[in-house]
Amino acid sequence: MTQQIVELQGVGKSFRSADGTARTVLDGVDFHLAEGEIVALLGQSGSGKSTLLRIMAGLIAVDGGSVRYRGQPLYGPARGIAMVFQSFALFPWLTVQQNVELGLEARGVERKERAKRAGAAIDLIGLAGFEGALPRELSGGMRQRVGIARALVVEPEVLLMDEAFSALDVLTGERLRDDILQLWDDGAMPTKAMLVVSHNIEEAVLMADRVLIFASNPGRVRAELPITLPRPRDVDSLEVRALIDEVYKLMTVGEAPTAGRSRGQPAHMHLSDRLPDADVDRMEALLELLVDDGHDGRADLPQLAEEAELADHELLPLAKALALLGFADLADADLHLTVLGRRYVEGTHTLRQQLFGQQLLAHVPLAAHIRHSLEQAPSGELREEPFLQLLRESLDAAVAERVLRTAIEWGRYGEVFEYDFHTRLIHLPVGDALASDGTPNS
Repeated sequence: MTQQIVELQGVGKSFRSADGTARTVLDGVDFHLAEGEIVALLGQSGSGKSTLLRIMAGLIAVDGGSVRYRGQPLYGPARGIAMVFQSFALFPWLTVQQNVELGLEARGVERKERAKRAGAAIDLIGLAGFEGALPRELSGGMRQRVGIARALVVEPEVLLMDEAFSALDVLTGERLRDDILQLWDDGAMPTKAMLVVSHNIEEAVLMADRVLIFASNPGRVRAELPITLPRPRDVDSLEVRALIDEVYKLMTVGEAPTAGRSRGQPAHMHLSDRLPDADVDRMEALLELLVDDGHDGRADLPQLAEEAELADHELLPLAKALALLGFADLADADLHLTVLGRRYVEGTHTLRQQLFGQQLLAHVPLAAHIRHSLEQAPSGELREEPFLQLLRESLDAAVAERVLRTAIEWGRYGEVFEYDFHTRLIHLPVGDALASDGTPNS
């Protein structure tokens, strides 16, 4: 029977914002990591994935539920768990050798032994000969190798990788990922289990034995996909492409038609819901791509990602934004134009703005709230702070800022309202392109 190393049951975690408002980041998370497996965790930014990793590492205490390591409650950092961060997190004034030795030094390992073990880890990760180099003398890929060596030198049972390859260029990231998998499959690593947080669906499918899909607001595991294909996996094989398509379906299941919403209707939002991080130019380019190159208004997301040269974390918000506004329908990893979307693509710039403004007021409560508030203000203008404060009641401060920025960008394009970047005032547009009920003026 496979032994479980880390177990989470009903884990919940909340943080308080600057104004004292509690925000639930994780709620009811059940998860286990067993010996001999690699698990990939996918989800949008801000969903709580990094918080979950820090809880598993014993760096953050939970507010509810339980965390166990080897059957024992975890109340602090576990000696058998190590993390690799996206940002490398190296000390710039220390050499490669010294950076790798840090964890051993903190554990009281004597100098000769830690030099020996650090040298072995550096050699294992492919950096032999660079022991005396400073981080600034290394490429991004080499700096991340130092971070991995620093994690491996303490011989952890569990390796947690938080977006470990995302700060690297594509080729460097792929090479480093392949090297890690080779070490894993050869049994050359001391590690017995890995949890990899990623934005990259292809990466998750190529690496993992299980892919977990994380939901947001609050964060929780909402779907799981076992993968039994042997490694190494061919990204161009039919089996891998089918798995990638299946993960896309799981990632977009929230946009599929549900009870009370027929196909082609935008999803219902609440006032303080998070908006997809999508800019208008890219949304329009994606709509135009759907009517070009023989798509006839429809394409699957993996195909669109390749054609548009967009990463998964860039494409998915764009697709969700188009579905939210009713210009496209998103279901079963397919994106296709609605009747309104085709009218939008074929319309003039003025018509596009009018349609965008209509849909924005109809389907994005935050934008409608801002517009209504401006209409009630005698001056027709308001500071942005009250709207930020509203969003901070349910969103992290940084996320709230991004949501408001997105709403403002969308509102400016649809001529619903304007924004002064110097005064940080939102105001009604000159000429008022929309009537108070959100319909275009004639």
